[in-house]
Amino acid sequence: MPPDYAAGKWAAAFAPRARNERRHWLVKSEPDVFSFDDLRRAADRTTCWDGVRNFAARNFLRDGMKRGDRVFFYHSMTDPQAIVGICEVVREGYPDDTAFDPAHDGFDPKSTPASPLWYMVDLRAVKALPRPVTLAEIRDRAELADMALLRVGRLSVTPVTPAEWAVVLAMAEE
Repeated sequence: MPPDYAAGKWAAAFAPRARNERRHWLVKSEPDVFSFDDLRRAADRTTCWDGVRNFAARNFLRDGMKRGDRVFFYHSMTDPQAIVGICEVVREGYPDDTAFDPAHDGFDPKSTPASPLWYMVDLRAVKALPRPVTLAEIRDRAELADMALLRVGRLSVTPVTPAEWAVVLAMAEE
């Protein structure tokens, strides 16, 4: 049985969905490790989003993200940091097998196939933004002041509200 997410800052990310409801997310990657262009070059423009080792981000992957949800792809640890593309969840949360591999950097001996701690989703590239939207630009927009990207910058997976999604898309067109 999944945890009770009825209360808390991101309760809406876990709330029951209306029929065919699509939610929005943001994932971060360092472009020198895995960039949006790498995703676009991958087979079927799809990859598993593995290696997440933060429980809050794990919960978003495992319990929040659903097939069809749209996801901003954010390049972190670069200059400038920016949202550069859009991808889509094509496979919902499933155990992250890198946690079971002692040779992998993400190995966790407490996570087993019978009782996994860590999860991943599969993401497919949809399109690059017409123009990257930088972190500085996001910080300058009052309507994005509560965006999870700014509030909990350490998380590699965060929810994005419909209003935030629309503002960022409009900024990418400016």
